[in-house]
Amino acid sequence: MQKTRILPLSLICTFLFSGGASTSFAQIANDTIKFGADLRVRHELIDAEGKEQRNRQRVRARFNMTSKVNDDFNIGMQIATGTDNPVSTNQTFDNGFSTKDAKIDLAYFEWAPVKYSGVSVTGGKVKNPFYSPAKTQLMWDSDLRPEGLAFQYSKSRGSMEMFVNTSYFWVEERSEQGDAVLLGGQAGIDYTSPAGGLIIGAGYFDYQNTKNYPTFYKATDSAGNSADSTGNYLYDYDDLEIFAEISPAGVFNKCTVFLDYVSNIAADAEDNISWLAGFTVGKVKDPGSMDMRYSYRYVEKDAVIGAFTDSDFMGGGSNGQGHRIDLSYQVAAKTKAGLVMFLNRNGIDNGKDYTRIHFVINFKL
Repeated sequence: MQKTRILPLSLICTFLFSGGASTSFAQIANDTIKFGADLRVRHELIDAEGKEQRNRQRVRARFNMTSKVNDDFNIGMQIATGTDNPVSTNQTFDNGFSTKDAKIDLAYFEWAPVKYSGVSVTGGKVKNPFYSPAKTQLMWDSDLRPEGLAFQYSKSRGSMEMFVNTSYFWVEERSEQGDAVLLGGQAGIDYTSPAGGLIIGAGYFDYQNTKNYPTFYKATDSAGNSADSTGNYLYDYDDLEIFAEISPAGVFNKCTVFLDYVSNIAADAEDNISWLAGFTVGKVKDPGSMDMRYSYRYVEKDAVIGAFTDSDFMGGGSNGQGHRIDLSYQVAAKTKAGLVMFLNRNGIDNGKDYTRIHFVINFKL
């Protein structure tokens, strides 16, 4: 038995480390399988009013693989550091040099039929299919990976492209209560002209079975949303979104202005408005290039699902407002350094000051 186990292993090692096998593997990777990875290391300073100032170092590492199964189907997978937190793949340097956890971050299939150009259906644990102006995080943290099915369609005509994104995502499977499901739909237009670019659109996102049900992810933490005495959501969440992104040409080249507005239109929801506005200048690309981003955000208590929104802004969750400033510098090829500052108020009424500063370096393969 032992010899039969060792023999295949020796053959595999011989195949992988021989010169001819290396060429074959590279060819396979180029033709059908693609690999990617990125690493982010950052130092955080957190100064929350009423608490001791905190310093910590964190790391995020991700490794991904995509494969073309046939002309119509692709699959993808990604492993990332982190815990089971749906809006963070960071690991903190602590606990006596302990080994850090990694989880399944993505595991999906994509059906993009050659016969129907512009159509794609994705299923599994997927990247968020919904467009966010300038990649802002008013509704969803960038690390959030929904689970279920997404349908996307785009059609170009001249200088204009129409896009549609929809979802049927399973948020919570409950054995004795109704399942929580996110039904989402979004449509927009991406228009390009000599004067610049314009993206406008709207979306509607209906969380089924939220009111009088346990809060998402942690039943003991509403992440800023209103909850009753038993910890259940006090309101439904039916979010209507309107967004715009403008990129002027000419003297304002490499400048973008953006706006995102969300209202929870559930019948009895209070404190239901959120919005974000800002601009970007420059673009990091070649070594020595820089960019700068500024945004101001206002998020009332029950405007969005607090468990899924930006985990860095005021420490995560809803019910707050304030500034975010990003500065990035391309140090070398595939290497970027940055500074991110959050100058926030945790709480709309009688809020407390919250300052968070990131010193970041990113590497991407």
